[in-house]
Formats: sequence, C-alpha cells, structure tokens
Amino acid sequence: MEFTANQIALLVNGTVVGDGNVTVNTFAKIEEGHQGAISFLANPKYTHFLYETKSSIVLVKNDFQPEKEISTTLIKVEDPYATLAMLLDMVSKLMNPQPSGIEQPSYLSPTVELPEDVYIGAFAYVGQGVKLGKGVKLYPQTYVGNNVSIGEGTIIYPGAKIYNNCQIGKNCIIHAGVVIGADGFGFAPTETGYNKIPQIGNVIIEDNVEIGANTTIDRATMGCTRIKAGVKLDNLIQIAHNVEVGSHTVMAAQAGVAGSAKVGEWCMIGGQVGVAGHITIGDKVSVGAQSGIPSNVKSGSRLMGYPATDAKDFMRQSVHVRNLGKLNDRVKELEEKINK
Repeated sequence: MEFTANQIALLVNGTVVGDGNVTVNTFAKIEEGHQGAISFLANPKYTHFLYETKSSIVLVKNDFQPEKEISTTLIKVEDPYATLAMLLDMVSKLMNPQPSGIEQPSYLSPTVELPEDVYIGAFAYVGQGVKLGKGVKLYPQTYVGNNVSIGEGTIIYPGAKIYNNCQIGKNCIIHAGVVIGADGFGFAPTETGYNKIPQIGNVIIEDNVEIGANTTIDRATMGCTRIKAGVKLDNLIQIAHNVEVGSHTVMAAQAGVAGSAKVGEWCMIGGQVGVAGHITIGDKVSVGAQSGIPSNVKSGSRLMGYPATDAKDFMRQSVHVRNLGKLNDRVKELEEKINK
C-alpha cells in the first residue's frame, strides 16, 4: 500500500513541508533512506543525515528549522518517535490480520467460558476456573493453569506458561517462552541440605504491561509478586518472588531483581543490571547497564557501576582508573629519583 504525505499528515495531525503528493510504501532509518520510504528524526545527532537522505518523507519536530537546503518532504509533528510508533502499529495491524476461533487440537476445561472474539491456538491448554476477557488471544502451545484470569485484549504468544492462580490485566502482551508464576527461589538450609519453602502466593500483572521473550516472573512465597500498569520488560529478565515493579518502569534485557525488592514508578533499568533483595528503589531512577544495586536508592537518582554510584561520579572515577597505569609509572620514576 502507498500513502501520500498529505494522507499521513492527516492521520498524525502533522504539517507537510514540501511535496504533499509524494508517496511512500515502506519505512527506513534516516541514514539508510531510499525512494518510497518514510524516516524520522528524533535525535539531534542524526540531523546531518537529513540533508543527504534519499527517503521520500521524514518526520521531524514541529520546531525544526533546516540549516540548509533539503530534497525530501518533511512532516512536522509534536513527537516524531511516538508518531513513527503509531504508524508502525497501524501498518502492522493491516499486514497481520488477527486470528480468531478455536483451533484443534487444544484443551479447554469445561468450566471455561469463552467470550467474544477469543482465539485459542492449536495445542493450547486452558485449565479449570480460567477467566478470559473479550478479545484474548492464546497462541499455539500456551499453557494457562487453573484459576488464572486474563483481561480483555491481552495477547499470549506461543509457548508462554502461566501457572495457577495468577492474574493478568487488560491489553497486555506476553511474548513467547515467558513463564509467569513459577516457584520463587525459597529454601531453608538444614544440616542435611535445603528444605523447599512452599510458594503459595501468585503473580499479579496489571493493565498494559508487555513482557519480552523468555522472561520469568516468580510467584510470591505469600501474597503476590506485582508488576504494575504500563511496565515494559525486555527479553530474558528475572523477577523474583514478592518483587514489586512500579508503573511505567522499563527494564532492558538480562536485568535481574532479587526477592522482595521494590522498584518505583517510571524507572529506567539498563541491561544486565542486578538489584539486591529487600531494598527499595525510588521513582524516576535511571540505572546504567551492568550496574549492581546493593542498597536503597532515592527517587530521581542516576546511577552507574558496581556497586552503583552517582553516574557523574562513576564517569570521573572511570577516567582515573584509565590513568592508573600512567600514575604508577610516574610513582616508580619518582621513587627512582628519590633513591638516587
């Protein structure tokens, strides 16, 4: 399908600068642009690509003013990145029709009530007492244990496993291989080994949460492990028992949060970050990749390193560490002079 700049501007409430009749049928990064593609400019460090890109249309901010001549058509919008996301979502829905109905073979407990527009893929298992909201989609080979509730519009992709008694809110996306509600890591040491502590709690995932492939979220020992509304978790993340992740927090791949830790709202946790158990991280905290968080963190902090410290302090320390070799050579030189 092709769309003109004028049509796109109407969809996104933007303003066309240039040829409003130019058409596009695909997307491309601004540095890899080509005719018939639409790109976007959100990061100022990519501005120089705008003057040489071959893309037919580029999304820019409303206040953007070119410093020299450009050959492409611009569409000015409030937020180019958010606008691109909206366009990609629209195209994705057009290109990937949503499945519906019940495929066979699959198993549904007789106690399950099937709402309107539900989809159950082949080889899926839906246990006793499960409650499914309108428009829920369970792709092939998903497992939904007894007494699970899944809210309206939620999508569970192939091979995801949801253990008994867990709750998932509305409009969530659970990607392939996710495990929700496996036992928390609880063992009591004895003279002869480790006795398993039964994990009798559950996991509660609120509305509009997205969980990446092969991420695991453990059930609570008692009470619940809770992922609050709007949280986005990348692939391969471990959330331990009784953890609470505040609303709209995002975590990158391979992060891990130990038991009973509390992470605040609107936090940004980088890849491979480790969070110790039984600590509290405040709201709007930013943590750089591969950092270790051993203790409580105040709201608004920006941390890096292991153990994590203020990001600016960490950068200064890194400079000093890089210069340690030169400093060591200078000390040896001075020692030789003193000895002489």
